Amino acid sequence: MTETISEADIAGAERLLGLAYTARERAQMVGNLDGQRDLAIARRTLPLDNGTPMACRFDPRLPGFAMPHGVDALQLSEPSAPLPSDPEDIAFAPLTHLSQWVRRGQITSAALTELYLERIAALNPKLECFATVTPDLARAEAAAMDSLLQAGVWLGPLHGIPYGLKDLFDTKGIITGWGAEPFQDRVPDSDATVTTRLRAAGAVLIGKTTLGALAYNDLWYGGWTRNPWNLHEGSSGSSAGSASATAAGLCGFSIGTETLGSITSPSQRCGTTGLRPTFGRVSRAGAMALCWSLDKVGPICRSVEDTGLVLAALNGGDAADRGSIAAPFQFDATAGIDGMTLGYLPEAFEEGATDVDRAALAAARDLGITVKEVTIEDLPYASLMMTVYAEAAAAFEALTLEDTDDTLTWQDEGAWPNTFRKARFISAVDLVQTDRLRYRVMQAVAEMMSGVDALIGPFSTGPMLVASNFTGHPCLHIRAGFEDIASRTAASLGAGKLTTGEAAGEKTFTVPHGISLWGQLFDEGPLLNLGMALEQKLGVAERRPTFPT
Repeated sequence: MTETISEADIAGAERLLGLAYTARERAQMVGNLDGQRDLAIARRTLPLDNGTPMACRFDPRLPGFAMPHGVDALQLSEPSAPLPSDPEDIAFAPLTHLSQWVRRGQITSAALTELYLERIAALNPKLECFATVTPDLARAEAAAMDSLLQAGVWLGPLHGIPYGLKDLFDTKGIITGWGAEPFQDRVPDSDATVTTRLRAAGAVLIGKTTLGALAYNDLWYGGWTRNPWNLHEGSSGSSAGSASATAAGLCGFSIGTETLGSITSPSQRCGTTGLRPTFGRVSRAGAMALCWSLDKVGPICRSVEDTGLVLAALNGGDAADRGSIAAPFQFDATAGIDGMTLGYLPEAFEEGATDVDRAALAAARDLGITVKEVTIEDLPYASLMMTVYAEAAAAFEALTLEDTDDTLTWQDEGAWPNTFRKARFISAVDLVQTDRLRYRVMQAVAEMMSGVDALIGPFSTGPMLVASNFTGHPCLHIRAGFEDIASRTAASLGAGKLTTGEAAGEKTFTVPHGISLWGQLFDEGPLLNLGMALEQKLGVAERRPTFPT
């Protein structure tokens, strides 16, 4: 039986919410709070699974917005590189090259698939980046793609290319475990829309890549996903396995998701090229929901042009996803960047920025385009995080109500279960006001971006990591250089997760460091053109990890 709420209970709750009522006000409330609480308890008796969406929908378009394009259009470069004799050179080749070699019969999809399967067998025990490898399925799909080519049928640039799929996308009959112990035996009976679209594009599913438990960091029920450039540290998260596998040359490309840094952060750590498209562009139907108003799907590759190639296959409205927005995607890889204007926030390149960050800005200036300072309204951007806490707690309410969160290996003050629990103490009024703040942030970012084609900056310095994820703007993260630094285990792991001999102490490792570019809503094409030019100028994209221990 639920106890009656007292004035003392109200006074205690005030401290949790940062409020102060008078004794008279508490006396007025005490008689009717029981009913309000009981309504919430009654609602909890109705199970809501992860696939039940919110009725409210987020739309990144402000009044007056017009789609920049009317139809889809994709124009890729035409590489002429010969097929290498070294299997490693093939494994690390960009998709544009792999696609041409397969299409021209210089290598079969079956041979390419075997090459990647052999690399997975050798390196996955070190990296722990695949939760499930699907060799039989991959061989069957590769054989089917080779048969289609022999019959004169080509499904597009991804035809016959093996890829890794983040293990929060449903794959019929194949475990989709969300990285978390309570779901590690979960086998869906249908495919996610992303799975279906990639199959239709001819891509070959080689395995399910790891994610930190419930899309948090790089620890999952099977282990700890490593950075190929330093096996003493995690690959960051939550698209941990996708970035690690792609950086290590274990697949042609991979798929990641981002709520708040889950494509950009592992791309920063592993040196991959991650594209987080505009919110709503890619369907999330059949994918684990973490935050319905924030989750986004995008490619993780080894070059900028490759991300556009994959996005073209993923793009398209989907009635099965309430957040989906039908938007044409245009990308011409042969287009130049003459006349573009690139903005930057000066404060983002000051405290907290690195020499690599500043060198990337200097390289952008050398591209011959206009590079200018911009400003953004001073708002409490970090307060938007309450939306993440609340939506994630709602998505996994059953875990904390039923205490099944205790089965998760990672339990500390920063991990999801504790965040889920503390989110109960966010007031509904504060959450509504946070959503109104979000609209103000949308206006502020739109104003800042109004005079530029794109913005450049360190991905986690300044307000843009948070702000752009909440406004839905696209972000391209590319490798910009390298740093010699000690292992970042403390930031990646909870207490007690290191085993004897795992810590590298103060030994330094040469690891990648990247830079982010943010573009206009639903206009990723110019963003990719700018990224291609900067990628070429920086000249560091082709360096490969050596898996140092």
